[in-house]
Amino acid sequence: MVRSSDFPEESELVVCTVQSVKNFGAFVSLDEYGNKEGFIHIRDVATGWVKYIRDYVREGQKIVCKVLGVDSSKGHIDLSLKSVNEHQKREKIQQWKNENKADKLIEIVAERLNIKKEESYEQFGYALIDSFGTLFGAFETVAAHPESLEEEGLSGPWTKTFIDVAKENVTPSYVQIDGYMDMTCPLPDGVDRIKDALIAGIVSSKEQVKIQYIGAPKYRVVVAAADYKTAEEEMKQVSNTIITHMQSCGGKATFHREGK
Repeated sequence: MVRSSDFPEESELVVCTVQSVKNFGAFVSLDEYGNKEGFIHIRDVATGWVKYIRDYVREGQKIVCKVLGVDSSKGHIDLSLKSVNEHQKREKIQQWKNENKADKLIEIVAERLNIKKEESYEQFGYALIDSFGTLFGAFETVAAHPESLEEEGLSGPWTKTFIDVAKENVTPSYVQIDGYMDMTCPLPDGVDRIKDALIAGIVSSKEQVKIQYIGAPKYRVVVAAADYKTAEEEMKQVSNTIITHMQSCGGKATFHREGK
C-alpha cells in the first residue's frame, strides 16, 4: 500500500505484527508503514501487573496498537496495546482489510490504464483519499453513486475505468433506520388518500424506502442509505412529504421513532 507519510502520527491506531517478545516488552513491525519497527513496553501491554507477557502477545500475532510517540530521527516508535479496546480493534482491522483491498483494486485500475500503480496514486489516488477520506471509501461511494466523482471535482481519462472497477468489485454497504407514521383521514376515501401520501413519500426520496403496514393507524418507514447522515435526511424528507399530503386532504399524520 502506498503511503504519503513515512511514520504514523501520535495517537494513531496501527496494525502490527509481533516479531519478538522479551521479558521487558515486545518488538513489532507496522504493517501499514513499510514494516517499520515499533516497541511495546511491558507496562503498555495490559492494564495491571503483567506476570507473563506471552499471555498477551506472541510472535506472529496480528495486533492493533496506539502510537504513544514517534522519533523519526532515531526511527523509534513507542506503542501501547492496552490503550486499544475491542471495538477499536475490530474497526481498525476491518479498515486495514478494506484499504488492502482498495490497494489491489487501484492496481487493477492502473493495469487497465497501462500505468504503474505508484503513478495512479500520484495522478488521482491521493486526490481520492483527500475527497472521500479513504481509498476504499472512494471505491465504495463510486460503486453506489458514480456521479460523486464529478461532484467532488475529480475528472480525467481515468474516471471511467475507476467507475468500472468499483462497480465490478465493490458491493456498497448500507445503513438502515426506521420510524413510524400514525395516519388518519376522515374522508370517505381516506384509505386511498393515505396510500397516495405514502407513495408520495417513497417517490420523494432518492434512497431505498420501504413502508410496512403495522396496524391502523400505524405504518413503519424504513430508509436505507450509504451513511446515517444521508439516511436521516431522507427520513425527514419522506416523513415531511407524507405529513404535507395528509394535511392537504384534511387528514392527520405524525412521525415518531419508537414503535409504540
